[in-house]
Amino acid sequence: MSFPLLTVTAALPAVGAVATAAVPAARRTAAKWLALAVSLATLGLAVAVLVRFDPDGDRYQLTESHSWISDFGVRYELGVDGIGVALLALTALLIPFIVLAGWHDADPLETGSSRWRPTQGFFALILAVEAMVILSFEATDVFLFYIFFEAMLIPLYFLIGGFGDRAHQGGEETASTQRSYAAVKFLLYNLAGGLIMLAAVIGLYTVAGNFSLQEIAQARADGSLHMATSTERWLFLGFFFAFAVKAPLWPLHTWLPNAMGESTAPVAVLITAVVDKVGTFAMLRFCLQLFPEASKWATPVILVLAVISILYGALLAVGQRDIKRLIAYASISHFGFIIMGIFAMTSQGQSGATLYMVNHGISTAALLLVAGFLISRRGSRLIADYGGVQKVAPVLAGTFLVGGLATLSLPGLAPFVSEFLVLVGTFTRHPVIGIVATVGIVLAALYTLVLYQRTMTGPVKAEVAAMPDLRVRELVVVAPLIALLLFLGVYPKPVADLVNPAVEHTMSDVHKTDPKPDVEAAR
Repeated sequence: MSFPLLTVTAALPAVGAVATAAVPAARRTAAKWLALAVSLATLGLAVAVLVRFDPDGDRYQLTESHSWISDFGVRYELGVDGIGVALLALTALLIPFIVLAGWHDADPLETGSSRWRPTQGFFALILAVEAMVILSFEATDVFLFYIFFEAMLIPLYFLIGGFGDRAHQGGEETASTQRSYAAVKFLLYNLAGGLIMLAAVIGLYTVAGNFSLQEIAQARADGSLHMATSTERWLFLGFFFAFAVKAPLWPLHTWLPNAMGESTAPVAVLITAVVDKVGTFAMLRFCLQLFPEASKWATPVILVLAVISILYGALLAVGQRDIKRLIAYASISHFGFIIMGIFAMTSQGQSGATLYMVNHGISTAALLLVAGFLISRRGSRLIADYGGVQKVAPVLAGTFLVGGLATLSLPGLAPFVSEFLVLVGTFTRHPVIGIVATVGIVLAALYTLVLYQRTMTGPVKAEVAAMPDLRVRELVVVAPLIALLLFLGVYPKPVADLVNPAVEHTMSDVHKTDPKPDVEAAR
C-alpha cells in the first residue's frame, strides 16, 4: 500500500491543533512554537506533494480510496489535480506567516481586564482551519468535500468572534458586540449556502447513486448517466449558490467586510487568502465538471454578477475610511475577476483565474499583514488617523506600497499576469464584459494610491511620530511574500505549467474550445 501522502498532509495540522490546544495554560509560548513547527512541517509535506505531482500525468494523482459509509455510497476518496495542488501549496505556505504575524494577537489583555484571550485556542483554531481547507482541496468524494466545506465554519466563527481586532474605536463592550455580529453574520450566510448545497448533494446522489466525483463525471462523459435538463440546472444552482457565498460574489458578499473588519489581521488573511479560495476552486472542480451544460446555461448571468462584483467592490473600496474594510471590498472586486475568468469558458480565462487565486492570496496576505502591523502600532483602523508614516517607518511604508501595487496589478508583480489572462480570455468570447471589467483596474489604482497617499505621505502626525519600523519577526513575515510577488511577476511559468493541463481537462468537461481570432473582421 502506497504512503497516504494526502491524508498525512491534512492530518498533521489536525493533530497539531489538538496538541496545541492541550498545552498547559501557563505555557503560551510553547503553544506558539508548536503551532509554528506544525505549520512548517505541513509546508514540507505540501512541497513533497508538489514534487510527486506530474502535471503531464493522470488528471487526479496521489489518489486514495477507502470504503467509509458503504450503505450510502460514501467513500473516503482523495486526489489532486494541478489546480488543487497549487491551492494546497498556497494554503500550506501562508499558514506559517499567519502564525508568525499573530504571535501576540492572542496574548492576555492588559492587567485588570475582565477578559483573557486563550492563546492556545487561537493557534489551535488556525491549524484546524488549515486541515479542513487542505482536505477540501483534496476530496474527490462530493459528500466528503461537503463535510469539510461546512466544518471549517466552526473554528472560523470562534476566531472572528473570540479574537477580534484590539484597534477598535469603540469601548470593550461595543467591540465585543460588533465582533459577535460579524461572527454570527459570517456563520449564517455560509450555513445558508451550505444547507442549499446539502439538498443538491442529496439530489445528486438520487440521480447518480454515489458521491464519487470521478465516477459521476466519467458517467456523464460517456453517456451512461443522463440528467434531465431541469434537474441538472437545479443541482448546479444548489452547488453554485454555496460556492458564491464562500467566494464571495455580489450580492452574497456582505458578510466579508464585517468579518475582515472585526478580525485580527492574520485571521482576515486566513479568511480571504485561504478559505474563500475554496469557493472559486469548487466552481471549477464541481460545477463545471459535474454540470457542464448547466454551467454554460448560467454563464451569461454569472458573468454579469462577476462584473457587478468587480465594479461594486472597487467603488466601495474608494469610499472607505477603514483600512481593513477597504482591503475587504478590494478582495470582493478581485474575486469578481476570478469568477469572470472561470466562466469565460476559455483556457486563458480559466488559467488566469487559477493563477489569480494563488497571486491574490500572496498579495492580499502581504498587504493585510503589513496593514495589521501598522494598525497595531497606532491603535486605529481609520485612514484619517495616519499621515507621514514613510518618514518615520520607511521599511513599513515600502512594503505597504509593494503590497498595494500588487493589489492594483502593476506589471512586474504577480497579480498582473493573472488579471491580464482573465481579461484576454474574457474578451475573446465576451468582448463587452471584458471591456466593462477593465474599469475595475482604473478604480483599483485609485483606491490603492489614495490609501497610500493618505496614510504614508504628507506631514507627520503627532500620533505616528514615534512609530517604530518593522521588527525582525515582522520582516520575516513580509519579506518572503514580497519576494514571491516579484518572482511570480516576472516568471509565472512554474505555476502556469502546473495548472494548464488541469484547465485543459476542465475545458474538455464543458465541451469548449478557445475561439479562433477573426482575422478578416480585425482587418
